[in-house]
Amino acid sequence: MQCYTELTPPTAVSHSLSLPFLSASANNLVVAKTSLLQVFSLKSVLTDYNATFETSTELRRASVTHPGPSATLTSTFPRGERAPTTKLVLIAQYELSGIVTSLARVKILKSKSGGEALLISLRNAKASLIEWDPERYSISTISIHLYEREDVQGSPWEPEADDSTSYLSVDPRSRCAALKFSSRQLAILPFYQQSDDLVMDDYDPDSDGERRERRESHSKSMEGDNPEDKTPYGASFVVSMLALDPTLLHPVHLAFLHQYREPTFGVLSSQVASSISLLRERRDTLTYTVITLDLEQRASTALLSVNNLPYDMFRVMPLRLPIGGALLIGCNQLIHVDQAGKTNGAAVNEFAKTSTSFPLADQSDLCFRLEGCLIEQLGHESSELLLILGTGELAIVGFKVDGRSISGLAVRRVPEQNGSSLLLAAPSSASLVGRGRMFVGSEEADSVILGWSRRLDKLKRQRSSIDVGADAEVDMSDMEEAIDDDDDLYSSAKVEDKTQELVTSSETPDESDDYRFRIHDRLENFGPIRSVALGKPLQTSMEDRRGDQDVGLELLTTSGRGRAGGLTAFHRQLDPRILESHLLPNVTRFWTVSVKRASEDFSSVCPTEDVHDYVITSTQSDEVLQSAAYSLTSSGLEEIKDTDFDPEAGISVDVGTLSNGSRIIQVLPSELRTFDAGFGLAQIFPISEEGTETDPKIISASFAESSILLVLDNGKIMVLRADESGDLDEVEQGDSLRTKGIKSGSLYEDSNDVFRLESDEEIEEVWGNILMFLLTMEGGLLLRSASNDVIIYQPYQSYASGSPDATLHFLKHSNPYFTKTSISSDYDSESNEREHMLGITDLSGYSTVFIPGQTPAFIIKSASSPPQLISMREKSIRSMTRLRRWTLELGFAYIDQKGSIKFAQLPADCQYHTGWVTRKIPLGEDVHALDYHKPTATYVVGVSHKVEFKLPEDETHPEWAVEATTFLPQVEQGTVKVLDYETWSTIDEYSLTTAEVVMCIKTMDLEVSEISHGRRPLVVVGTAIIRGEDLPAQGRIYVFDVISVVPEPDRPETGHKLKLIAKEEIKGAVTALSDIGTQGFVLAAQGQKCMVRGLKEDGTLLPVAFMDMQCYTSVVKELKGTGLCLMGDAIKGVWLAGYYEDPYQLRLFGKSPSHMEVLAADFLPNGKQLYLVIADADSNIHILQFDPER
Repeated sequence: MQCYTELTPPTAVSHSLSLPFLSASANNLVVAKTSLLQVFSLKSVLTDYNATFETSTELRRASVTHPGPSATLTSTFPRGERAPTTKLVLIAQYELSGIVTSLARVKILKSKSGGEALLISLRNAKASLIEWDPERYSISTISIHLYEREDVQGSPWEPEADDSTSYLSVDPRSRCAALKFSSRQLAILPFYQQSDDLVMDDYDPDSDGERRERRESHSKSMEGDNPEDKTPYGASFVVSMLALDPTLLHPVHLAFLHQYREPTFGVLSSQVASSISLLRERRDTLTYTVITLDLEQRASTALLSVNNLPYDMFRVMPLRLPIGGALLIGCNQLIHVDQAGKTNGAAVNEFAKTSTSFPLADQSDLCFRLEGCLIEQLGHESSELLLILGTGELAIVGFKVDGRSISGLAVRRVPEQNGSSLLLAAPSSASLVGRGRMFVGSEEADSVILGWSRRLDKLKRQRSSIDVGADAEVDMSDMEEAIDDDDDLYSSAKVEDKTQELVTSSETPDESDDYRFRIHDRLENFGPIRSVALGKPLQTSMEDRRGDQDVGLELLTTSGRGRAGGLTAFHRQLDPRILESHLLPNVTRFWTVSVKRASEDFSSVCPTEDVHDYVITSTQSDEVLQSAAYSLTSSGLEEIKDTDFDPEAGISVDVGTLSNGSRIIQVLPSELRTFDAGFGLAQIFPISEEGTETDPKIISASFAESSILLVLDNGKIMVLRADESGDLDEVEQGDSLRTKGIKSGSLYEDSNDVFRLESDEEIEEVWGNILMFLLTMEGGLLLRSASNDVIIYQPYQSYASGSPDATLHFLKHSNPYFTKTSISSDYDSESNEREHMLGITDLSGYSTVFIPGQTPAFIIKSASSPPQLISMREKSIRSMTRLRRWTLELGFAYIDQKGSIKFAQLPADCQYHTGWVTRKIPLGEDVHALDYHKPTATYVVGVSHKVEFKLPEDETHPEWAVEATTFLPQVEQGTVKVLDYETWSTIDEYSLTTAEVVMCIKTMDLEVSEISHGRRPLVVVGTAIIRGEDLPAQGRIYVFDVISVVPEPDRPETGHKLKLIAKEEIKGAVTALSDIGTQGFVLAAQGQKCMVRGLKEDGTLLPVAFMDMQCYTSVVKELKGTGLCLMGDAIKGVWLAGYYEDPYQLRLFGKSPSHMEVLAADFLPNGKQLYLVIADADSNIHILQFDPER
């Protein structure tokens, strides 16, 4: 039973995969964010870019309807050029019941969509095969496989299956998949393939019929019938890796290889356990073994073995042609092994010389640390690899060729000016999504689509028919397509010649001719979250500073690591950026229009002075209904007089523009009036109906291109269309529309053919692709229900099996937002009608729908996220309109409850795809802990950065004076910083010693005097001094006060400083803090003890009570006013204790019934019942109850 709701969905990308999923020709990207699975399509648009970090307006506007916020484009291209930019468009997302450990693509014989299937592995040896179902527009599960059995457990001292990592590897030709689980267990899942054609390239199925029959009989032998009529997979089996080869005692990693007739994988393993402390005795302990599988006989054969590999190798990366073989990745070196077992390697730092005797090319001057790195080929036919280090730095791995074999490999850095520092943290996955495009996922920073290009004048290839200059840039997709076109001219050439030509072209180029990278799009990541604090939100409007509105609270969290480290502010309500404000009393509705003369081409970009910006209002005062027109100028609003606009004509129902923006249409209850750019009256179109005594009234209108839809109060509609001169004419209706009672209607321009089921060229030539949606009295498509709830539907088309005709369907989206007011509160008490929702297709790069009323809200949609409903902090907004003003193209305007018209924009530095208004504050360092200091409205954060560790001066070790290496290890050095909540700038900081890191920060009301017993809010910081695994950890407790000082000139926010009150040396790391009792004491988890301390006037912290703990105390909490203390251990579970003040003591009340790895815990009181809520390392939430009477 799920009894909780996630405040935000997961944002950190753990796995990614590119495959044709929605159809055989589709290009999709599947992303796993721990337990969230997202399916994307990719769309290419032309954008402007330059050599700096800029925002592209074209990039914001392209999507299925709209791709959402722009990605930051970083490149070294000349300003003003245009290039194709790849955008991610979300198709669907699904919450999974488990944490994803691997993604793999499988080509099955027959799928519902015609595309490939997706194989997902989860924790605890589980796997699921899914496909896309076009009829349901959703994923469909083909099979679920569980291998969690007790009989696979090995020796008693081996780790349990739950503690071992499960991961997948699939044969490149989809003949089988291998799931590695437990210590050395392998589950093999065979897949049926057409004829199982796994032979050489010159195999001809027409001439080798006997081989085909043998393969078909092999498939049938596993199932017994035609595999196409049954499951796409055969019976799986589990085998111990020791049964495959007795030397695979300690497997490290395995992966299936390319260019083999039978399913073949390479595995890194060792016969003895590797240990850094035994390097002098065991240096090169690993072995690389290539093993081929016989699925029919369930047997295996070892093809080759490479012994005496460095102990720190951790991954096998299979390589496609033209390279082939496998690349073995270690912490200090890269080693290539070809199909014959020939090896070539390169050492990328000095430690490789001392840690291995394996022959390696010396490239130690690179000083690379390969821990956490990721390598991917730069294209399916590329001979070079992209190396992404754990710091995000980019490098290129190239190969040297000698005839038909690889004779060496070389690694080179990507120059800084070519984009080597675009990525800010370690990658978690990489997937090619197109030629010259790669998706790079990360759990520590934003995930991005990385693109690259290269100059053509240095490439040793004949120029294609593409017309480029000598120094022109070309996209990699164009370059590779040109290569393919040239190869087609010489189709009789041997494959080996093509391979050799591609490999030899990878010579080390000049920096100006090397790969140049830029970011196309990004997925925002707000993790990993280590600490959370509640504080005062950033105030952006003058109303906030005057205290006219309740600004609420702000949720501040840590996010990112390394250079991507920083803070993220979450706020529940949207506070727009106010640009202008004009007081217009008695205004009930208003519209803004931008219009220009009919003789000009409105579709082209024009100077601002050629456009007239107007505001038309409807006012209601003393039962007098009027309309007014204002000119919007730089000085404000000026009422328009001496024109054909008649304020006494009545209240306006709607206002819009037609004829490419050259005509203003004023919709009145009984007629329509057409004006030119100077408000000269051009036409009056009355609304009448034959055979009735009273003429109908217009209740709503909808505009699209040159058409208007009018909904009348008698339940009928009227459609008008403007001709070339701008005059309105009525469009004839069918009998079906005359008889139905219409409640609401809207015109929609289907620019992406989402609703098009069939094409009629004659109709489209006249009307374009405009659709009309009508809501009848009986019901229909709803977006706002009678209970004032918002319901969101997504349209899609599907083809029924055996039918060539498409069918339109609607898919309901989940919306966790609940309305806070009844439907009656959103009605106008006098007119008894409710304001309609307003769609704005481009609002700061988002597609939005505004919902007016007492609790106004926005439905905000970006290309890479589902629609989210976010309420506004402004209350009671009766009317909103697009801001068509050319100088503020992406803004909006609304009327607040005081009658002021406000021109506003969405904050440019905020995101909305999580359902919260989020803002990232980059710090460029790891943030470990934070808390809010309420008296000064500042945040205190603990950060750290890497510094080189040097041996200290020691008389007993004179050899330490001279370092034996220049490639020094790195340790963390912490800093305590004070941040201003408005500017997010650093006000003051306190530097800690080397290897000292902040573990926890807590603002407490501590007693500062033993005589007067006075209290003051102070900041308590717990640290750990980590000097290596051979020395015990030490710690310190710091007590700071944030005092007021004279600010620096022109920096009023610097009026606060940190003042050190106390500093206490601790035997053991200080891992958690909490206030306790009624006397202003602090409870600190230090080492294997929890101790209560009191602050003395001499600056010391006097211990008064303690309790022995077990291993590592991860959390301590006190239930205010009770003395009950909760203590969570990272291994042993939760303890509940009581604190007594007379005498001082901590007494144990109870423990959790089972061991659990506690990451977070808190009290959950409910009346007279006391519950504890615990989150463990397996992503489980536990609810425990303390009941001493049971």
